[in-house]
Amino acid sequence: MNVFEAIVLAVIEGLTEFLPVSSTGHMIIGSSVMGIASDNFVKLFTICIQLGAILSVLVLYFKRFFKSVDFYIKLIIAFIPSAILGVLLSDYIDALLETPVGVAISLLVGGIFLLFVDKLFTKNEVDDTDKMSRFTAFKIGLFQCIAMIPGVSRSGATIVGGMSQKMTRKAAAEFSFFLAVPTMFAATGYKLLKYIKEFGMPSGEELKLLAIGNVVAFVVGLLAIKTFIGFLNKYGFKLFGWYRIAIGALLLTLFACGYNLQII
Repeated sequence: MNVFEAIVLAVIEGLTEFLPVSSTGHMIIGSSVMGIASDNFVKLFTICIQLGAILSVLVLYFKRFFKSVDFYIKLIIAFIPSAILGVLLSDYIDALLETPVGVAISLLVGGIFLLFVDKLFTKNEVDDTDKMSRFTAFKIGLFQCIAMIPGVSRSGATIVGGMSQKMTRKAAAEFSFFLAVPTMFAATGYKLLKYIKEFGMPSGEELKLLAIGNVVAFVVGLLAIKTFIGFLNKYGFKLFGWYRIAIGALLLTLFACGYNLQII
């Protein structure tokens, strides 16, 4: 991986982390197109730079993280299901991360679902994350587990999970952002420790790439969050659904025609 490839993946991460289109899926596709998907450091990179994007949440919602102890209790409760499954299914998840065909199918199926989300949840009244119950937080955490399948979208799954519990699109999206903080911190730490145990400490050049990637993802993430909330409130999920369908269908067509993006 070179600096240009690192920046490209970081831009993809920053743009897609908070959108219901699957940041991991897009980075798998991006790294496959660039021919670097099989590199073990690239696999680490695609996880670790999510931390940069998530830090943008801390900046934009700084005051919310000092509001109450109950806020953290809800985050912990929502985080627990994916934390447990993440450890238990780590090797299986890593295998899924190497299958762009699976990502394409997930994008397509998820896109079809998003076309109908706005009509499924029309009577949502909970407009503030402070008003949600701890049990609601737990159920949203269960939805987050679905996103362990590459291409599903962590933000999409958790936002839909929140809306299924009578939360407005804005409130569900904000809790999705908040839940991303402990989730991505844990995922980054776990993946980094696993990488060090197996391959040793990243080299100086690799650490530089990680730093560049996190900075770029952070800056792009700031812009993406501000834009996404306004867009979601005004237009809903349908456009994201059509986008996922288009990308998924295009990829499946390419695979059917013999173009294999999976380079292992």
